[in-house]
Amino acid sequence: MKTVWMISLLASSLLLVLVIVRNRLSFRWLKRFGLHLVAAALTLYMLNYSGVITGYEVPLNPATIGTVVLLGLPGIALVLGLQMTLF
Repeated sequence: MKTVWMISLLASSLLLVLVIVRNRLSFRWLKRFGLHLVAAALTLYMLNYSGVITGYEVPLNPATIGTVVLLGLPGIALVLGLQMTLF
């Protein structure tokens, strides 16, 4: 069963790369996404270690970085709000 999933993952990844390479606009999208990803990670890192928010630390993991990439500053507020509510 694992081989079926691995073949499916590799085939879909290959087809996704093919679509990105064939479409010139996708390179621009990929570049913007990469820049947003780096900016979100740096923002979370600076927020954690600057001491602006005391008592709370936002972990740097794919879920929090993805939330901040997708939502921007409201994503940071969402992650902090969830952290305050749940812990």
